[in-house]
Amino acid sequence: MSFLEIDNVSKHFGSLVAVDGVSMKVEKGELRAVIGPNGAGKPTFFNLITGMLSLTKGRITLEGQDLAGVDPSQRVGLGMARTFQITEIFPDLTVRENIRIPVEIQAGLSMSPFMPKAMRAPISARVDELLEAGGLTRIANRLAGELSHGDQRATEIMMSIALKPRLLLLDEPTAGMGDDETYAVARLIRRIHKDQGLTIVLIEHDMRVVFNLADRITVLAEGRPLAEGTPQDITENATVQAAYLGGEA
Repeated sequence: MSFLEIDNVSKHFGSLVAVDGVSMKVEKGELRAVIGPNGAGKPTFFNLITGMLSLTKGRITLEGQDLAGVDPSQRVGLGMARTFQITEIFPDLTVRENIRIPVEIQAGLSMSPFMPKAMRAPISARVDELLEAGGLTRIANRLAGELSHGDQRATEIMMSIALKPRLLLLDEPTAGMGDDETYAVARLIRRIHKDQGLTIVLIEHDMRVVFNLADRITVLAEGRPLAEGTPQDITENATVQAAYLGGEA
């Protein structure tokens, strides 16, 4: 039994078939990349995994648990966290405050207007730990909305890590970045994957990031599975070259 198993999943919107018969097995601790040209169905595929969309057919399990009928918030409770292509942060709060919110949620304080005195120090220590791990300590007291795109993305990733996920899904983590920011975010992903032993699935267009980070790669085209393998397998796959890597994205 694999950590995450996606078995023949499809999603239809009326006559439009956005995802068609995709299967994927991700092992615990693996970093899996999902790639494909525009229109390949990648965001829809992620939305099926996270429960933001319901399956037309197929089955998804996390450590053997069938996720049918499990809504997105319940999937977070099972250890699933996700970032979005458009960065989701609180721009009018500081970086520290952005990190503190999911830390408090993970500690069970989301519905409490008052924090027990005994929890104040552990909460603050956890926030400091996440700021340090994300390379954000230097900007902890700046408003998140004032940050560079790369620092905003790092903040969002560490907000997800604050929830203590077992499975982290990253949707286009380096989208819209220059080389320096792309390198910094890729380095952060590599670090949290190694240091925390996370299972990570990411959608990414930048092939430099994909081939430097991924253990295995799944390729989609027009909503269907095209290929799967190691970075070397994908690089040498003539079908992938024709459909994506060597063609128009």
